[in-house]
Amino acid sequence: MAAPIQSLTSGTCSMLRRLCALAALLAAAALCAVDASAQPAPDPRAAVVLSLDGIVGPATADYLIRGLAAAREQNAAVVVLRIDTPGGLDASMREIIRAILASPVPVIAYVAPNGSRAASAGTYILYASHIAAMAPATNLGAATPISLGGSPPRPAEPPAKKPSSGDEGGPPPSPQKDPSEAKAINDAVAYIRSLAALRGRNADWAEQAVRAAASLSAGEARAQNVIDLIADDLPDLMEKTDGRRVRVGNNEVILHTKGLALQEREPDWRTRVLGIITNPNLALMLLMVGVYGLIFEFMSPGALYPGVVGAICLLVGLYALSALPLTYAGIALALLGAVLMVAEIFTPSLGALGIGGAISFVLGALMLVDTDTPAYEVSLPLVAGVAVASLGMTFLIGRLALRSRRAPVVSGVEALIGQRTKVLSWTGAQGYVSAGGERWRAVGPVDLAAGDTVVIESAQGLTLRVRTDAEAPSQKEPA
Repeated sequence: MAAPIQSLTSGTCSMLRRLCALAALLAAAALCAVDASAQPAPDPRAAVVLSLDGIVGPATADYLIRGLAAAREQNAAVVVLRIDTPGGLDASMREIIRAILASPVPVIAYVAPNGSRAASAGTYILYASHIAAMAPATNLGAATPISLGGSPPRPAEPPAKKPSSGDEGGPPPSPQKDPSEAKAINDAVAYIRSLAALRGRNADWAEQAVRAAASLSAGEARAQNVIDLIADDLPDLMEKTDGRRVRVGNNEVILHTKGLALQEREPDWRTRVLGIITNPNLALMLLMVGVYGLIFEFMSPGALYPGVVGAICLLVGLYALSALPLTYAGIALALLGAVLMVAEIFTPSLGALGIGGAISFVLGALMLVDTDTPAYEVSLPLVAGVAVASLGMTFLIGRLALRSRRAPVVSGVEALIGQRTKVLSWTGAQGYVSAGGERWRAVGPVDLAAGDTVVIESAQGLTLRVRTDAEAPSQKEPA
């Protein structure tokens, strides 16, 4: 009866595996179908509309770069980049700007709808575009990096006292800047001024947007030659940009946008997933789940689920972190911490490796992401939670290791010492006893008989020395 049951079980497992594979293929096909159906058919006389909505990050850069490439492939007339952003990562912003500058299709940056803004990184992107437009009730500016402009300036050195001349006028001393702060600000100023010179826009105001976090409304921006026009909506934008001349590469192009069809290209599932996992807090959590999953798999080989889940989370976490601006010191400390925590499993050190690994991982997490954008900073409560969980895991492993060292031997001949057992046959001072479910040769007192209870005293090779139960003080029962 066992063979048919085993065959049935094997067949059922095989069928389940095939069904799972079929379901995975169907899911992949469905995702591809959804992705394909979400995008309209290419129209070479269309204006491709891309949306920069939210924080500028790796997912946004990937979406916009792929959108510009698609517009180039279909030979679209123009690309409209609809902007509503508070800013974001400098590295992602520069990737987007490089793609705009290299695009053979003119890019119209449009801050819309009403109430939107192009702050910080959005201002740079607006300056880099061939046409800069804004909707009413929108604003731009405040392009100073947060970590540079957000901290209070150091007080100026008090001037040396001079004899009173009755003239106390003159401007107050300006606050001193840290050398690294001045270096970063000057780099940003040079970058945005170069974009302004390329597009013929107001470079002096652009510098003030970086140095003093200056901001402008749509009307003020138009009056100061920061933008090219104000449009109420997309059809109005197409009307007002028609006939304008822009320089694309080394050529001057006349825009023919009147009556163009608007082709919306929404972010696909890849962009949405990338936007979720590139949150450094989630990436760090995935990394920790991956490390703990591998630890549990090493502790109990064959469990499979912890190892599979851990490997997937570890790879996804590493991929997400690779898309973020990381510091080498943070990466090294985080990896060292993970290695030390895993090493605690193979060479239990009563917590020394585990505690060192937890400390190293926490320090690496704190300095992991190199950014001045609050949305991409690692959360301190999350790091504290990771530290507590790591220390708890280390304490548990150390306690189990200590208990295993103190535990009595439970295998081999030594495990039989002290156990009670029965005499199978006896002649003179030797015979056979049952121990551990096996028949053992034994030596002992001469007055033993089959069925007597004896206690195993020692072992010499494959021979056990036994004594009568009455002679043993207090022994344990056989396993």
